[in-house]
Amino acid sequence: MLRLEWKELARDDLNQIIEHIADDNPDAAATLADDIEAKAARLPEHPELYRVGRKKGTREMVVHPNYIVIYQVQKTVVEILRVKHAA
Repeated sequence: MLRLEWKELARDDLNQIIEHIADDNPDAAATLADDIEAKAARLPEHPELYRVGRKKGTREMVVHPNYIVIYQVQKTVVEILRVKHAA
């Protein structure tokens, strides 16, 4: 099975998103963080399940109507590259 690896930029993206949401609604921020982490954790089981990304060699997982996890699949690892707002 593949292993999951979060790149530093992706972790930074997620932290910034959660901090921004937490300013207004800490419960919603925690729920979103848990949802993104849980869905990302399942990527090694089904890495090709989500759509082909806009950049060559990537895939995009919509984890919430407003947020997309951008990742790439390597031989032994699924790398989470970024977490972006869908707009």
